[in-house]
Amino acid sequence: MKIISSITEMQEITADARQSGKRIAFVPTMGFLHEGHASLLREGRRRSDLLVLSIFVNPSQFGFGEDFERYPRDMERDSRIAAEAGVDVIFTPTATGMYPAGFQSWVNVEELTLPLCGASRPGHFRGVTTVVCKLFNIVNPHLALFGKKDFQQLAVIRRMAADLNMPVEIVGMPIIREADGLAMSSRNKYLSDADRKCALCLSRAIMAARSAFRGGELSAEIIMKSALAEIGREQGAVIDYVELRDSTTLAECDRVNGNTLLALALKIGSTRLIDNGVLGEDD
Repeated sequence: MKIISSITEMQEITADARQSGKRIAFVPTMGFLHEGHASLLREGRRRSDLLVLSIFVNPSQFGFGEDFERYPRDMERDSRIAAEAGVDVIFTPTATGMYPAGFQSWVNVEELTLPLCGASRPGHFRGVTTVVCKLFNIVNPHLALFGKKDFQQLAVIRRMAADLNMPVEIVGMPIIREADGLAMSSRNKYLSDADRKCALCLSRAIMAARSAFRGGELSAEIIMKSALAEIGREQGAVIDYVELRDSTTLAECDRVNGNTLLALALKIGSTRLIDNGVLGEDD
């Protein structure tokens, strides 16, 4: 397994792979890997001849006062997980390499970035789409794998790839949860024992909404009440958003169906966590 930071070297490796007829899979991350990331890597390994993992804590997707400086980092642990999953190359670009002096070109997806996390984190998705576009240009993969926990991010990247005719298959992978239902996230590291117990209201809210839907309820208002009731049981949970949206367009809905997305963002203590579930699906 190679670990490289040079953009030119990364481009040369994948250009040689393509010339040799190899299929390239790519998993972009900000590091501090967990089993959710490992599941993406294992699927990428299964579907490719060359598996590339990027680790880059992208400054342009963090807003003022967010956790860029303290975002968890552990390269030794990440390298071990990557090796176990069969990664061929870990690409660790620098901030100055990705955003050199004079940088002024940005990629922006318009409508899909407006609601949910886009409303509460202005500029976040511009940073995400720009860095992912750059990484696609550098790695030039045949497919790229993303977790569905960041559902809006996945939708935005799919839209960008389609709109800009990017020759890469975007693969969405299921949410991986802890045994108690908490969605795996690098930011779970921030949670105290009490906060972690409180954070379980996210998955309970999804289960309550799905239960109501499977019981025949189609009113978005009533489905929402069932989800909010679970969150309301935890005094330490502060709502950023809890919304029902069409899982393809992210449009609001008054009536739900099997493709309706329940998207949640809560602040638990000092940590902002997101989760989601499509009503007609399991994770």
